[in-house]
Amino acid sequence: MKKNKLLQPFLKWAGGKRQLLPTIRQYTPPKYGTYYEPFIGAGAVLFDMQPTVGVINDSNTELINCYEVIRDSIDELIINLRRHKNEKEYYYAIRDIDREPNFKNLDPIQRASRIIFLNKTCFNGLFRVNSAGQFNVPFGSYHNPKILNEIVLRAAHNYLATKNIQIMNVDFEQSVKSAAKGDFIYFDPPYDPVSDTSSFTGYDINGFGKREQVRLRDVYKKLSDQGCLVLLSNSATDFILDLYKDFTIITVTASRNINSVATGRGKIDEVLVMNYDCFNKK
Repeated sequence: MKKNKLLQPFLKWAGGKRQLLPTIRQYTPPKYGTYYEPFIGAGAVLFDMQPTVGVINDSNTELINCYEVIRDSIDELIINLRRHKNEKEYYYAIRDIDREPNFKNLDPIQRASRIIFLNKTCFNGLFRVNSAGQFNVPFGSYHNPKILNEIVLRAAHNYLATKNIQIMNVDFEQSVKSAAKGDFIYFDPPYDPVSDTSSFTGYDINGFGKREQVRLRDVYKKLSDQGCLVLLSNSATDFILDLYKDFTIITVTASRNINSVATGRGKIDEVLVMNYDCFNKK
């Protein structure tokens, strides 16, 4: 199948996989059934692989709403995005809508437009919420951010609307309940922090601590035992290396620029964990 080169993430996302795509391609199985991605984020791997049958999921409701609106209401979304202004006062008015009682009355198109606008104009392209679930990233003060990238949005729409891609907003474990032998699951969870200041679980009020990492490992093992092909990304901490010591672990180096602390940016070691032979396709 010929890939659409215009298909790429429509959001900037903490932990996004764009720069690691060449490496990830080397370690994906050449044949598989249904594709599953339980932590879809910005979708870099999905949009690179472009499976015809898949299940994507995230616990972030506002993010998943964006995918659904892009699939179902692209023209209305584009019209709404054209209304936004790259102005500080306007930014904070849009950002703070989730503090108001009528936030729940926003329709899906307005909510998706808001998230895309905030992502393009906020500081460092972060998606971060406070303990009350309110978006709390400051204004980015960028000269001319591309709030509306119609080409990318329409490419995402054409893909999601024409392929058999199920979109879910559930717990990661529930999202892979239907996975069967020969299916391929790519896990890209919130990473185990390499230091106390590097955690970005703030993109979701539910958080993702050590207990969740252990639960994910248990789900990984269960899927492996079922005959599924499973690949996982995470940070190369001793904790993660020990959790997945029974599987094949490849260490890769990535640059991470989205961090609230400047010293936390730069090259860091990450791991790819797989339960199948390495199909090194260089």
